[in-house]
Parts: sequence; structure tokens; C-alpha cells
Amino acid sequence: MSKKLETFLILFADFITINLAGFFYFYFRVESGMFVLLTEPALILFMIAVFLYWLLIFTFVGMYRRWFASSRFDEMTTLFKATFVGIFILFFLILYDDAIHNVVSTSRFLILIYWLLLLSFVGAGRIILRSIQRRLLIKGIGRKNALIVGYNKKAFDMHNTIDTYKGLGLDVIAFLAVNEENVGKNHNNIKVVDTVHNIKSVIEKRNISEIILALEKHEGDIMLEVVAACDSNSVSIKIIPDLYEIISGQARTSQLYGAPLISISSQLMPEWEKKIKRLMDIVISILILVFSLPIMIVTAVGIKIESKGPIFYRQERSGLNGKVFKMIKFRSMRSDAEKLSGPVWSTKDDPRITKIGKFIRKVRIDEIPQMINVLSGAMSLVGPRPERPFFVEKLSEEIPFYKRRLKVRPGVTGWAQVKHKYDENVEDVKEKLRYDLFYIENMSLSNDFKILLRTVFVVLFGQGHFN
Repeated sequence: MSKKLETFLILFADFITINLAGFFYFYFRVESGMFVLLTEPALILFMIAVFLYWLLIFTFVGMYRRWFASSRFDEMTTLFKATFVGIFILFFLILYDDAIHNVVSTSRFLILIYWLLLLSFVGAGRIILRSIQRRLLIKGIGRKNALIVGYNKKAFDMHNTIDTYKGLGLDVIAFLAVNEENVGKNHNNIKVVDTVHNIKSVIEKRNISEIILALEKHEGDIMLEVVAACDSNSVSIKIIPDLYEIISGQARTSQLYGAPLISISSQLMPEWEKKIKRLMDIVISILILVFSLPIMIVTAVGIKIESKGPIFYRQERSGLNGKVFKMIKFRSMRSDAEKLSGPVWSTKDDPRITKIGKFIRKVRIDEIPQMINVLSGAMSLVGPRPERPFFVEKLSEEIPFYKRRLKVRPGVTGWAQVKHKYDENVEDVKEKLRYDLFYIENMSLSNDFKILLRTVFVVLFGQGHFN
């Protein structure tokens, strides 16, 4: 079953079951005549509003993202948490509305009945859909070809697990060896067809959808090679982590029938989430530009009075897929700041920063013009900070994975900016890269909201860094 079809079926099942729960509650609350009503709501409007509300809640908690090998119990647990939070919000909205209109009502607790109806209907719908999906997979419909990279005990154990649980919908059709000497060998009639260095051609020839890395601890460079080779293919990558990584908490794992796995997503964000993210960028950037116009005028005058040079500072940065664009900021340094030194990173107490520049950097006013970059589509509100092409090439030679940051649109703020300090050396960049990669592998609208809220906190208390 394709990802689009699976998402459509889940959305359709939720549409039916949420509306069924709404209909039964509406009949019980309104049509039964058991309760006094101040006004009688229209059924159609009620059901549309309720469905859109739950669609937003379910999207926010990630209930429409594809779950690899998730159990129905895990899905029901997430549904319970999502509906509990949603009902909690509704209850206090109703309570607030009653307080504003000076209404005393004892029937607001009936919303708990609606919660039980919603949980029962939506839960039943999803269980039925997942059960049908599992049966189809077991019968061979919608199965996917899998490739295991590595030829060792970890690889054998993983193959045995996948082969035992047909409901996973995976067929391991080949192994790839790290060492040439293992090519041609086989485990349970599954052959080692090639070395990992030819993984790209193997993926294309054998229509691979899932790759599982079963590598030894000293083979980390192979992992980087595989991920780099698969960046242009729509394959999902899973890594069997080292036991130390699990115990030390360095790896956040999911479970495949007891076997821990780390996922590396090939599709960083579903298409519909990308569209909502872009819409959010446009709306918020317009609002910021409109409401901050007086502040921008005062800032522009202050910059012009204090020092010679342009009001705005335009600098080339590497954007999505390495495309170069000019990032716009209020100038906070002397106009000849890099005349003698060439491209260098700014530091926290950089002597090249002007007095006005020091203030506007502290309160992040210098970042406001970047909303123009956001509007043009060169940047997003949330994403890895764009770096200059000179440093991108330099850092890519020193730091594996650095160019993976270019797979997403750069942001005005990001997880690295709210968690780390100034980039003063390569070690700082490496530390920030960890945060950037975490964001990229966990991109979602809910994470963007969290980062935006965290950014407000950072700006208010003067922490973090945007360079």
C-alpha cells in the first residue's frame, strides 16, 4: 500500500468515525429532549467544526505520519492521549465561554460522554483499518522489498525477525556486504548480491523500499556512505543501533518485535505538511513586517545616523539544495567589517559591531528584514540557519553529513539556535549540526510550533544565537 493511499484511508476512516461520534452526541445532547438548551446548534456546522478541530489535533500529534511496525496498542495509546488533550482544551473553552456570558450550566460535563464516544468510534475505525491492512500484507498485497546492509549476527537476527512476522509487509530480497569476501554467500537462501559501495544500482535494479543497516561499531563511515547514496532515492533507512548507544541514551529507538531500530527518514516532511508550513511562513512573515514597520523605521534611522554605509546588509547564503540567495538583515557591523579579514564568523563581543548593532542584535531586530526572504521562498521561519557558500564547502570537507542541512529550506530560527551559543569555531558548528540533523529527521508542524514558542522565550531572555 502506497503512503498516499494509506494516509487517505486513515483520513477517510477518521472523517467517518469522528462524524459518527459527533452525530450520536448531537442526538443525545440536542434531539433527545433530556437537557435544557439556550440555543440549538446546526448539525452540519457542528460536525464540520468538530471534524476540523480533531483533524488539527491529530495532525499536531503526528497521527497521520507513517508508523513503521507500530502495534495497534501503540496507536490506541497515542489516540487516547490526543483525544484527552483535545477534550481538556474543549472543556476549558466551554467553561470560559460560560463565564463570559454569565451562564451557569451543569451539563458541560457531558463532554466526557462525547470523549468516550469519540475514543470508541475512532479507535474502532483505526483498529479495523489496520487489521485489514495487516491481512492484506500477510496475503502478499502491498508488500515492500527490503535490503540488509551487513553480513553478521545482527543482520541474520534482523532477517529472521522480518521473515517471522509477515505482518510487517517486508521481504528481504538481498544482503549487501561491507567486505568483498562475503559477496556470493547466503543466509536462509537470501544471497549477498554485492558490496555496499554499489548500493545505488542495487536499489534501482531490485526496486528496494526499505534499507536496514546492520553494521559493526567500527563501520560508521559506511553508514555515512549509505545515507549519502540514498538521499536521491525514496527509500526508508533503519539502523540497528549499538547497545552502548541505547544504554547511554544517545539513540532514540523504535521497536520491531523487540529489536531496536533508529529511523532515518527519506521524505523529511509529507507534502501536505510542507504546504501548511509554507502557508504559515507567508502569513506570519506578512504580519511581522506590518506590525514591526514603526520599529524598522526607527532602526533604519538609528543605523544611518551612527555609521556610514547601507541600512541593510545583504550576504550570500546557501539555501535549499545549495541554491545561493542573498539574506537580508539590518546592518549591525561597520560596513568594512570583512575588508581585511575576509569571511570570518562573528563572535559574541565582536569589536566590529556598532553600538546600535549591539542593541538590535540583543533584541533580534536585525533579523526582521529576513521576513522578506521568507516571503520570497528562499527561507522558512523554522529550519537550519543558512551558512555562507565559502563555509559550506569548507565545513563539508571536515564534517560528514554537513550538506544534509541543504535538504531543507533554511530558517530564521531553528532548534540549534534556541539550544546553542555563537559559532566561534568548528567544534561549535559540529555541536549545532547535531541539533540541525535532529530537527531534519523529526520535521513536523508540531516541532515547528515548539521551536517558534521557544524562540519567543529566547528573545525575551536574551539567550541563543542567530547569525
